[in-house]
Amino acid sequence: MTSPLQPPSPQVIQTYGNGGFTVSGIRHNGPVVVLRHQTLPWAPPHDLTNLTAAHFAAVLDPAAEVSIVLLGCGARAVQVNGALRAELRAAGMTVEPMDSGAACRTFNLLLLEGRRVAAMLIALP
Repeated sequence: MTSPLQPPSPQVIQTYGNGGFTVSGIRHNGPVVVLRHQTLPWAPPHDLTNLTAAHFAAVLDPAAEVSIVLLGCGARAVQVNGALRAELRAAGMTVEPMDSGAACRTFNLLLLEGRRVAAMLIALP
């Protein structure tokens, strides 16, 4: 039996909006990182143009086994600076910025395809 704090794997993003996300039956308020087997709180900078590799620690962990990072930027996509993009590429992953709704939908699709994907999501109001 699965406890409410340990949702079943893999994680599926069911809803988004109202300041958070429902992932595999559990409501998460605020920004999150959704990995294949877990969802974690995330503390991005207020201005996403100030993202650094430290903000990607959860996906850079080799145990996460991530090759594609969907960056859900809220209502609108924000470009990732070239140096950060290169640093992530050197770690074996690509980052795709998009609005948070698109990131949620794309995460579920890529997860179903068996891709090594993570979503880093800013909550929508």
